[in-house]
Amino acid sequence: MDTSIKNINAYEILDSRGIPTIKVQVFLDDGSLGDFSVPSGASRGVYEAVELRDGDLARYNGKGVLTAVENVKVKIAPKLLGTDATKQREIDNVLLRLDGTKNKSKLGANSLLGVSCAVCKAAANSHNRKLYNYINSLLIRELNTVKEILPKLPIPLFNVLNGGAHADNSLSIQEFMIIPFGITKFSEQLRAGAEIDGHLKRILKEKGATTSVGDEGGFAPDLPTDETALDFLIEAIEVSGYKLESEIVLGLDIAASQYWEEDDKVYAIPNLSGEKVLVDKPKKVVDFYISLLNKYPIYMFEDPLAEDDWVGWRHLAKKFDFKNRLLVGDDLTVTNPERVERAAKEKLINGMIIKPNQIGTLSEVFDVIGLCNKYNIQKIISHRSGETMDTFIADLAVGTGSSFIKNGAPQRGERVVKYNRLLEIENELVPNTSSSNLI
Repeated sequence: MDTSIKNINAYEILDSRGIPTIKVQVFLDDGSLGDFSVPSGASRGVYEAVELRDGDLARYNGKGVLTAVENVKVKIAPKLLGTDATKQREIDNVLLRLDGTKNKSKLGANSLLGVSCAVCKAAANSHNRKLYNYINSLLIRELNTVKEILPKLPIPLFNVLNGGAHADNSLSIQEFMIIPFGITKFSEQLRAGAEIDGHLKRILKEKGATTSVGDEGGFAPDLPTDETALDFLIEAIEVSGYKLESEIVLGLDIAASQYWEEDDKVYAIPNLSGEKVLVDKPKKVVDFYISLLNKYPIYMFEDPLAEDDWVGWRHLAKKFDFKNRLLVGDDLTVTNPERVERAAKEKLINGMIIKPNQIGTLSEVFDVIGLCNKYNIQKIISHRSGETMDTFIADLAVGTGSSFIKNGAPQRGERVVKYNRLLEIENELVPNTSSSNLI
């Protein structure tokens, strides 16, 4: 078989919010095709790689991606024609050299990632291999490790209540998640998520709250406080027949960077206690978080402090129960090896969100996964709020042996398609289908 790249195409499509994004197709000489649709986030860390937008207000309100499309066709494609698609690192290095900037601002992370992941899929298809298995072999080769990294099903983190930047409502916390931590089989974890989601909808209706959904498929009601949302969530778990703590635990994404006011050096977090709270010292907000963690069975605690509030992160880390909970970086780490290394060395996190479009190439994602393995940080492969029907991250989670995956709520097509892909993989991996509880 000839796995040389014959042609690369790109065009503009719409994501789940009706905002343009880029789709890339890579064609090989043997007739194989790989394609990838790039997602986009609404809540983005300032250190994420740059997502290139056209800025033409007369077209898609400035959010078009024709420049990114042109970059793929004119600047990237000619440099990769004839290259062996199985040489993932070499191809990604070419992409990085062509861009030449630290934050991918010249060609755009959306252009680079589209090509990088489409190349991976084309190579897997050329070898007639399952994508997760091909990713697994790439990872083992990239990390140059003798330690076995087995494909496995991740535990899903269901974002069933949306707030913050993901919904136009009163909730300050961005994501309220249910985690089927004590359920072994993926299909049963998915069933639990769907059933609890259904009970939550009924409870919200009975309480007179809206059941419209936010960007990630979770319900987006206006509620008196964020703790009210937690109480409703616990009620939904209990009436569904699942056992709180032993089978289902909770997760929160605070996304605190959106509430940090740099000029005044304060957190302006509305609704955590029923009214706007100005926190001028990290200790105050940390003390509130500790009280919240003591009150509710919260297993995963994501981005409780701002991306540059290293003092606050250190203060929380001193008080955090790392043995029984996950303190997770997203905006703090942005899938960036340098920031991951710093957070790991300072022992600020024991879990991290991995979003390929935060960094720009698959090889850099592998670098971050290597750091997670080195420092024993739990890997959480994640979607974005602006998603597509692409299922690449499902295979990525399985192929990298990641502990968890975030796909959103178990509703909306762009979320469900990824859960359904994991069900397919579960059937292929029988009898080795169990997710592993690593903490």
